[in-house]
Amino acid sequence: MGDSTDGSSMAARSAQSSDNLKTPGFFRRILAALGPEAPGERTSPVGDQHVTSLESRTPDLQSLGRVRVNDVAIPKADIVAVSVDATKSELVEAFRETGFSRLPVYDGTLDTPLGMVHLKDFALSYGFNGGSDKAVDLRGLLRPLLFVPPSMSIGVLLQKMQSERRHMALVIDEYGGVDGLVTIEDLIEEVVGEIEDEHDTDEDRLWVAEKPGQYLALAKTPLDEFEAETGLRLTEAEEVDEEEIDTLGGLVFMLAGRVPVRGEVVQHPSGLEFEVVDADPRRIKRLRLRLKSGAS
Repeated sequence: MGDSTDGSSMAARSAQSSDNLKTPGFFRRILAALGPEAPGERTSPVGDQHVTSLESRTPDLQSLGRVRVNDVAIPKADIVAVSVDATKSELVEAFRETGFSRLPVYDGTLDTPLGMVHLKDFALSYGFNGGSDKAVDLRGLLRPLLFVPPSMSIGVLLQKMQSERRHMALVIDEYGGVDGLVTIEDLIEEVVGEIEDEHDTDEDRLWVAEKPGQYLALAKTPLDEFEAETGLRLTEAEEVDEEEIDTLGGLVFMLAGRVPVRGEVVQHPSGLEFEVVDADPRRIKRLRLRLKSGAS
């Protein structure tokens, strides 16, 4: 399963990253902006200067009552969840591959959700990367989820999550099936913009070499720059039209013929492969490129 120390460290950082969002003061500042005085711009005199209110600096606050849950939810096809019968190794692999600290748990199919499992609970009970040989009882680790309609406003959902201390909600359609998933980070990003964590590539670094023969890259990475720095030739294959693509994401889109989903692996004619690390229904965000034996 790899180095246990590195895995445990990654797990702790991932869980801590999500748990930091519990800070009551942070929530109070956001929810205060959703109150009756939120619309408009106010200033308060401070000596000879004026302090502009939060909502005037962040106009997105004013739209929280209009944006619906289904506008920000992860679609069902992209939800990463685990079966209640999953083995320990399957759970470890799911947490490792996604970098998430919380995963929905289902019985049979995703349309029968039972709750969610937290990486911290799993690691403390069973160890991470081989700390325990006990069989996993996921039912004993389950935490409750919120179930919300797609028409609920994200402002109402944010308040509901804060009051009930929930960090994940499943969007339920009119027939009772799961239609999507939304986390508290998704909602907060609507207020403050995208939140980068330790699993996100630094915007100033379009790609990083994770190990020999493997790169983690932003989909917007220019092809010519990547080829020049790595010595790889990604546009010389007959199947690739160099004149129509400029980025790694564009190359993968062209090879797949569509926007691939997170976790999907797209093969390049040269033998290397692209794993889609992060994507939404409209675009690819991050990729992992792996060289195979003989690829160049």
